[in-house]
Amino acid sequence: MNTINSYIIQFKGETKVQLENLYFYLKQLIPDADEQISYNMPCLKQNNKPVVYFAGYKSHVGFYPTAKPIEHFKEKLNNYKHSKGTIQFPINQPLPKELIREIIEYKITSQ
Repeated sequence: MNTINSYIIQFKGETKVQLENLYFYLKQLIPDADEQISYNMPCLKQNNKPVVYFAGYKSHVGFYPTAKPIEHFKEKLNNYKHSKGTIQFPINQPLPKELIREIIEYKITSQ
């Protein structure tokens, strides 16, 4: 597994669908991102710095924008399980695209 697509195709069902949705949306938000697998999960970088990592799980998609954006948006994260470095988006709910966009824009402008 050395590409984001090869990472995603290993999943089935709703997890795969949510990973594809997230990946395609992130590519729209960060069209010039460098893509790689890092820490065994997809990573999008800009200017050689990670913008976000993401990963698939049975009941959620893990979204890893690092600690600073999570702290900045903590009041908007009340509906999602989260910790210092991760946000969990449940598989059975639509992705919160507006929140994802805000986090990515914040991350890019604060790097």
